[in-house]
Amino acid sequence: MGEREKMLSGVLYDPSDETLVNNRNSCKILCQKFNSTPYCEAELKKELLNQIIGKTKGDFTIEPSFWCDYGYNIELGKNFYSNHNLVVLDCALVTFGDNVFIGPNCSFYTAEHPIDYKTRNKGLESAKPIKIGNNVWFGGSVTVLAGVTIGNNSVIGAGSVVVRDVPSNSVAVGNPCRVIKKNDNK
Repeated sequence: MGEREKMLSGVLYDPSDETLVNNRNSCKILCQKFNSTPYCEAELKKELLNQIIGKTKGDFTIEPSFWCDYGYNIELGKNFYSNHNLVVLDCALVTFGDNVFIGPNCSFYTAEHPIDYKTRNKGLESAKPIKIGNNVWFGGSVTVLAGVTIGNNSVIGAGSVVVRDVPSNSVAVGNPCRVIKKNDNK
Protein backbone atom coordinates (compact mmCIF):
# COMPACT_ATOMS: atom_id res chain seq x y z
CA MET A 1 0.00 0.00 0.00
CA GLY A 2 1.38 3.40 -1.00
CA GLU A 3 1.50 6.40 1.34
CA ARG A 4 -1.59 8.03 -0.23
CA GLU A 5 -3.57 4.81 0.23
CA LYS A 6 -2.38 4.59 3.83
CA MET A 7 -3.39 8.21 4.40
CA LEU A 8 -6.88 7.62 3.02
CA SER A 9 -7.36 4.38 4.98
CA GLY A 10 -6.59 5.96 8.35
CA VAL A 11 -3.33 4.15 9.16
CA LEU A 12 0.05 5.72 9.90
CA TYR A 13 1.65 7.18 6.79
CA ASP A 14 4.66 9.30 5.87
CA PRO A 15 3.57 12.79 4.72
CA SER A 16 7.07 13.40 3.32
CA ASP A 17 6.33 10.89 0.54
CA GLU A 18 7.23 12.54 -2.77
CA THR A 19 3.78 12.07 -4.30
CA LEU A 20 2.03 13.56 -1.26
CA VAL A 21 4.48 16.48 -1.14
CA ASN A 22 3.85 17.18 -4.83
CA ASN A 23 0.07 16.93 -4.31
CA ARG A 24 0.22 19.40 -1.40
CA ASN A 25 2.50 21.79 -3.29
CA SER A 26 0.19 21.83 -6.32
CA CYS A 27 -2.80 22.47 -4.09
CA LYS A 28 -1.05 25.25 -2.13
CA ILE A 29 -0.09 27.00 -5.39
CA LEU A 30 -3.75 26.98 -6.47
CA CYS A 31 -4.86 28.23 -3.04
CA GLN A 32 -2.30 31.03 -3.24
CA LYS A 33 -3.58 32.01 -6.71
CA PHE A 34 -7.17 31.98 -5.45
CA ASN A 35 -6.29 34.10 -2.41
CA SER A 36 -4.38 36.67 -4.47
CA THR A 37 -6.91 36.98 -7.32
CA PRO A 38 -8.74 40.32 -7.17
CA TYR A 39 -12.17 40.04 -5.60
CA CYS A 40 -13.86 41.47 -8.72
CA GLU A 41 -12.63 38.51 -10.81
CA ALA A 42 -15.31 36.16 -9.51
CA GLU A 43 -15.26 33.84 -12.53
CA LEU A 44 -11.51 33.21 -12.21
CA LYS A 45 -11.84 32.67 -8.46
CA LYS A 46 -14.60 30.07 -9.04
CA GLU A 47 -12.49 28.36 -11.72
CA LEU A 48 -9.56 28.08 -9.30
CA LEU A 49 -11.80 26.65 -6.56
CA ASN A 50 -13.16 24.08 -9.01
CA GLN A 51 -9.56 23.00 -9.69
CA ILE A 52 -8.84 22.70 -5.95
CA ILE A 53 -11.97 21.04 -4.54
CA GLY A 54 -12.55 17.37 -5.24
CA LYS A 55 -16.33 17.37 -5.60
CA THR A 56 -19.12 19.94 -5.56
CA LYS A 57 -22.87 19.37 -5.89
CA GLY A 58 -24.01 22.85 -6.77
CA ASP A 59 -23.55 26.50 -6.04
CA PHE A 60 -20.94 27.39 -3.42
CA THR A 61 -19.01 30.40 -2.16
CA ILE A 62 -15.69 30.48 -0.33
CA GLU A 63 -14.37 33.88 0.68
CA PRO A 64 -10.59 34.32 0.68
CA SER A 65 -8.40 33.37 2.30
CA PHE A 66 -8.82 29.63 1.88
CA TRP A 67 -6.18 26.97 2.51
CA CYS A 68 -6.26 23.19 2.28
CA ASP A 69 -3.70 20.40 1.99
CA TYR A 70 -4.88 18.36 -0.98
CA GLY A 71 -8.29 19.64 -2.07
CA TYR A 72 -9.21 16.33 -3.68
CA ASN A 73 -10.46 15.08 -0.29
CA ILE A 74 -13.07 17.87 0.06
CA GLU A 75 -16.71 17.42 -0.97
CA LEU A 76 -19.17 20.33 -0.88
CA GLY A 77 -22.94 20.00 -0.94
CA LYS A 78 -25.35 22.47 -2.54
CA ASN A 79 -25.51 26.03 -1.25
CA PHE A 80 -22.22 25.94 0.69
CA TYR A 81 -20.90 29.23 2.08
CA SER A 82 -17.70 29.93 3.98
CA ASN A 83 -16.67 33.31 5.28
CA HIS A 84 -13.01 34.43 5.35
CA ASN A 85 -10.06 32.32 6.55
CA LEU A 86 -11.28 28.77 6.06
CA VAL A 87 -8.65 26.05 6.67
CA VAL A 88 -9.36 22.42 5.73
CA LEU A 89 -6.52 19.99 6.42
CA ASP A 90 -7.95 17.26 4.23
CA CYS A 91 -5.60 14.31 4.70
CA ALA A 92 -8.84 12.29 4.97
CA LEU A 93 -12.19 12.99 3.37
CA VAL A 94 -14.03 16.10 4.57
CA THR A 95 -17.68 16.05 3.50
CA PHE A 96 -19.97 19.05 3.86
CA GLY A 97 -23.70 18.51 3.29
CA ASP A 98 -26.18 20.89 1.66
CA ASN A 99 -26.84 24.36 3.11
CA VAL A 100 -23.73 24.51 5.28
CA PHE A 101 -22.72 27.98 6.47
CA ILE A 102 -19.32 28.60 8.02
CA GLY A 103 -18.32 31.74 9.91
CA PRO A 104 -14.89 33.38 9.63
CA ASN A 105 -11.69 31.75 10.91
CA CYS A 106 -12.99 28.17 11.00
CA SER A 107 -10.78 25.09 10.72
CA PHE A 108 -11.33 21.42 9.96
CA TYR A 109 -8.39 19.14 10.82
CA THR A 110 -8.36 15.49 9.76
CA ALA A 111 -4.69 14.87 10.60
CA GLU A 112 -3.64 13.26 13.86
CA HIS A 113 -0.17 12.80 15.27
CA PRO A 114 0.85 9.82 17.44
CA ILE A 115 0.81 10.22 21.21
CA ASP A 116 4.00 8.14 21.36
CA TYR A 117 6.84 10.62 20.82
CA LYS A 118 9.15 8.04 19.21
CA THR A 119 6.63 7.37 16.46
CA ARG A 120 5.70 11.06 16.21
CA ASN A 121 9.38 12.05 15.89
CA LYS A 122 9.66 9.76 12.85
CA GLY A 123 7.28 12.19 11.12
CA LEU A 124 4.42 9.73 10.81
CA GLU A 125 0.78 10.76 11.10
CA SER A 126 -2.69 9.38 10.47
CA ALA A 127 -6.00 10.92 9.45
CA LYS A 128 -9.70 10.40 10.13
CA PRO A 129 -12.57 11.77 8.03
CA ILE A 130 -14.87 14.61 9.06
CA LYS A 131 -18.53 14.54 8.04
CA ILE A 132 -20.85 17.54 8.25
CA GLY A 133 -24.58 17.00 7.66
CA ASN A 134 -27.13 19.25 5.94
CA ASN A 135 -28.29 22.62 7.28
CA VAL A 136 -25.37 23.10 9.67
CA TRP A 137 -24.18 26.53 10.78
CA PHE A 138 -20.75 27.19 12.33
CA GLY A 139 -20.14 30.41 14.24
CA GLY A 140 -16.78 32.14 13.86
CA SER A 141 -13.51 30.57 14.99
CA VAL A 142 -14.77 26.99 15.29
CA THR A 143 -12.29 24.11 15.12
CA VAL A 144 -13.45 20.61 14.17
CA LEU A 145 -11.03 17.75 14.86
CA ALA A 146 -10.38 14.44 13.12
CA GLY A 147 -13.05 11.77 13.07
CA VAL A 148 -15.96 14.04 14.02
CA THR A 149 -19.44 13.79 12.51
CA ILE A 150 -21.90 16.66 12.95
CA GLY A 151 -25.53 15.77 12.31
CA ASN A 152 -28.14 17.57 10.24
CA ASN A 153 -29.76 20.84 11.36
CA SER A 154 -27.13 21.59 14.00
CA VAL A 155 -25.55 24.84 15.14
CA ILE A 156 -21.99 25.02 16.48
CA GLY A 157 -21.38 28.14 18.57
CA ALA A 158 -18.53 30.56 17.94
CA GLY A 159 -15.16 29.60 19.40
CA SER A 160 -16.08 25.94 19.88
CA VAL A 161 -13.56 23.11 19.61
CA VAL A 162 -15.45 20.03 18.40
CA VAL A 163 -13.67 16.88 19.60
CA ARG A 164 -16.57 14.38 19.42
CA ASP A 165 -19.68 13.78 17.35
CA VAL A 166 -22.63 16.17 17.58
CA PRO A 167 -26.06 14.58 16.96
CA SER A 168 -28.59 16.00 14.51
CA ASN A 169 -30.85 18.85 15.65
CA SER A 170 -28.41 20.10 18.30
CA VAL A 171 -27.01 23.40 19.46
CA ALA A 172 -23.47 22.78 20.72
CA VAL A 173 -20.88 25.16 22.12
CA GLY A 174 -17.67 25.34 24.10
CA ASN A 175 -14.22 23.87 24.48
CA PRO A 176 -14.65 21.00 24.40
CA CYS A 177 -17.86 21.46 22.44
CA ARG A 178 -20.95 19.90 24.01
CA VAL A 179 -24.65 19.89 23.24
CA ILE A 180 -26.51 22.50 25.31
CA LYS A 181 -29.97 22.06 23.80
CA LYS A 182 -31.95 20.46 21.02
CA ASN A 183 -32.64 22.54 17.93
CA ASP A 184 -36.44 22.46 17.48
CA ASN A 185 -36.33 23.93 13.96
CA LYS A 186 -36.32 20.55 12.18
